[in-house]
Amino acid sequence: MPQPLLSSTPPILPTSPKSSTSFLLIVGILLISLNLRSPITGVGPLLDVIREQLHLSAMQAGMLTTLPLLAFAFFSPIASILGRSRGLEHSLMVALVLMLTGIIVRSLGSASWLFIGTVIIGAGIAISNVLLPSLLKRDFPNKVATITAVYVLMMGVGSTLSASLAIPIMNMADALSITAIPDWSLSLVGIVIFPVIAIGLWLPQLKKHSAPTADTAEIDSHSYLWRSTSAWHITIFLALNSLLMYIFISWLPVILVDLGYSHQEAGFIHGMLQLATAVPAIILIPLMAKIHDKRVLTVCMTLLVFIGIVGLITMPSLAMLWVMVFGVGTGGGFILALAFVSLRTQNAHQAAALSGMAQCCGYLLAASGPIAMGALHESVGNWVLPLSICAGLSVVWSFFALLAAKGSSISSPVKTSTVYLKTKEC
Repeated sequence: MPQPLLSSTPPILPTSPKSSTSFLLIVGILLISLNLRSPITGVGPLLDVIREQLHLSAMQAGMLTTLPLLAFAFFSPIASILGRSRGLEHSLMVALVLMLTGIIVRSLGSASWLFIGTVIIGAGIAISNVLLPSLLKRDFPNKVATITAVYVLMMGVGSTLSASLAIPIMNMADALSITAIPDWSLSLVGIVIFPVIAIGLWLPQLKKHSAPTADTAEIDSHSYLWRSTSAWHITIFLALNSLLMYIFISWLPVILVDLGYSHQEAGFIHGMLQLATAVPAIILIPLMAKIHDKRVLTVCMTLLVFIGIVGLITMPSLAMLWVMVFGVGTGGGFILALAFVSLRTQNAHQAAALSGMAQCCGYLLAASGPIAMGALHESVGNWVLPLSICAGLSVVWSFFALLAAKGSSISSPVKTSTVYLKTKEC
């Protein structure tokens, strides 16, 4: 790639954090990541109880799964604006406070608070989803892939704990005969410990405030990304990954029960799905740093998803195996998608803008998936056709995997009259 020409005034570049503060920063990032999926995955096992006690319709119950994704889509573009105006550290604290508030509000015991709290949680997760890749791009430019893999591993740990403990905590509340609020409310509020700890350990980062760098000051908008073919490759790759993942998060327990599994078995396998999404982080941590061409890795992840879906259709007696294969594929795909946001951008602000674009489109598509698959199942009366469509989508996903994993960087149209001259895309 041709090097940009410099004016007589050198560009303002962000400095790497000192080693004495790097550890605290990484710990803070990992604790934030614990909260990025756990508030959502804990709802699934409790959905039947919540629906019965609050007299929710099937559509209202389905909205509990869809609302966070719609919130992700709506707040993702706002997140990059917030990051530029308030700084990454302060914006991530805002995200944690929103998640904490949403968890408490959602657990107040009524249908209205349940939906309002869900939206607030979605807003906090959306801001974190968008800004964390930007933070990694700025402070750990040479370790983006490795740290991304580790924080996705923590996401999987958090979601597994949330999904696995939801029913036991509710049963414990029932055994203690706590009547002030419903048992399911106590179960949902149990994960409040995650944002509380994260807020406490993120407080030292508030001493920093990431002011916009010179290149961001010159670019008032990153709208050029919406015209970039490379940006759309990454966006569609993340979108298809999210679509397939959230279809299974929403409907897997129902699918398994229809296949003859008990509710307890279905809940356990659903928890294993969450755990399986974390497994690729352990595998990809060493591989991401060593393998320069990521196309082989991305295609392997899409192939695993295809195998998992086809296996579930043809040999449902081995559902545990196929669900874990599927989880490894979607978890690995998510790690790679987040890594591409950082690896294929030129600075932290471009990374935040691309992350906002990709997650806005991705979660809009993902929000439609569970509703469409549920309606299709209701229409045909079985899961063969919906799952076959998911298998077909995984094939399309593999095509975009090759495109998203290209090594070239996305160019940014910076004015030539100031610090940088416009550069061509590699």
